[in-house]
Amino acid sequence: MTVLSFDEQGVDVIYEGHEFRLEKSLIEDAIEKPYPDVTDHEVLKIVEESPSLSGEPQRIGEVLD
Repeated sequence: MTVLSFDEQGVDVIYEGHEFRLEKSLIEDAIEKPYPDVTDHEVLKIVEESPSLSGEPQRIGEVLD
């Protein structure tokens, strides 16, 4: 299971027992849109090759509000 924790500057990730951080600028470059408009599903696709996506995607801007 992958755990994503969002804040204003990026995302803390726990994936297969490894903890790391994806900075806001890296996410924006990878997804090619502003950080608040990126969805949790899009971030998950950066971390996992074939993620199991469930529920509606949420924009980071909504998560942080």
